[in-house]
Amino acid sequence: MLAPKERKIFCLNNIARIGLEKFRAGYEVTEDINEAAGILVRSADMHALNFPDGLRAIARAGAGVNNIPIERCSEAGIVVFNTPGANANSVKELVIAGLLIASRDIYGGIHWVRENAGSSDIAKLAEKAKKNFAGHEISGKTLGVIGLGAIGVRVANAAVSLGMHVLGYDPYLSLKSAWMLSPMVKHADTPEEVYAVSDFITLHVPAMDSTRHMLNAEAVAKMKPGVKLLNFARDVLVDEEALRDALTSGHVGGYISDFPNATSANLPGAIVLPHLGASTEEAEENCAVMAAEQIQDYLDNGNITNSVNFPEINAGVCGSEARVAILHRNIPAMLSGITTFFGSNGLNIENLMNKAKGQYAYTLLDISHKMPDDTTERLREINGVLRVRRVKERSPGW
Repeated sequence: MLAPKERKIFCLNNIARIGLEKFRAGYEVTEDINEAAGILVRSADMHALNFPDGLRAIARAGAGVNNIPIERCSEAGIVVFNTPGANANSVKELVIAGLLIASRDIYGGIHWVRENAGSSDIAKLAEKAKKNFAGHEISGKTLGVIGLGAIGVRVANAAVSLGMHVLGYDPYLSLKSAWMLSPMVKHADTPEEVYAVSDFITLHVPAMDSTRHMLNAEAVAKMKPGVKLLNFARDVLVDEEALRDALTSGHVGGYISDFPNATSANLPGAIVLPHLGASTEEAEENCAVMAAEQIQDYLDNGNITNSVNFPEINAGVCGSEARVAILHRNIPAMLSGITTFFGSNGLNIENLMNKAKGQYAYTLLDISHKMPDDTTERLREINGVLRVRRVKERSPGW
């Protein structure tokens, strides 16, 4: 067997060491992004970044990818990975804390104690003051969960175990999430059903054009008076200027957000945390490990898992003479053009996998013969091909 190809990885943010240690011998973390075959990133904004020609993959150690220019990456044939579920438990636990903060005036009570810390009669004063911070139990209340992905399912199940009535809405509920979801969670057909009955509403949907400001003045008007809103997904999901009026009038009884900005930090009746959702040692390690394993499997074997811009394909480890990966547009005659090329060159295809995701597609082929030296260049001439990689071969040139 040939020694695995040496590759370099660039880290835009600090990545947990346990993740970097997952790379096999032959991988090296570089300080020069222009040498990188892969990039690991957490929250750094990549939109203004110039990508080197040799960059093949970006792995986000987290779920959200709004800090990555996805369309530009797709057009350059750069596969973008994320790590869904790796930080789900960490975020779930903070959402539960948010529920308790929204239901009980814990923050106000802590502030009172600090203000009166110098009084020798603080214990006596506390007995009189505590009525000002009385709240409600969450048991028996209704929680509306918008989005039942990796985090939303965990939040819904935890709320059920705490004695809450839970109503969930997700028009794109996956089979995996459906299997994980407690049978005690009731399903809503529309967001309006959730708005009408929920004492608390928590958001767990991605930030997209279709979800931007999904909680606006119109949506808030359909909610129960005094409803408490929790946003541990993305700040752009909520029209926070419209929310200001609802908080001032009391129609919304509280807003707990994990996303400080110039608006949210100054909302009346809001408690805003400094983006702590995934800020646990365990979550950072889980994300780092998943990101490293996914980017290495793609670079070494051409396999794609949890990509946001190209389809999932797993052909295992190549046992043939060679493996070639082709990232291309999802247009007619692509596959026939690719297979015709190999057939006309007398190259037998032992295994072929082809899948599409939206306007992009991916073809992974195992070839039983040595490929011509100009294979990559000639495949790139096929209309619609974005990138070609000679992933593995028994002869030099991969």
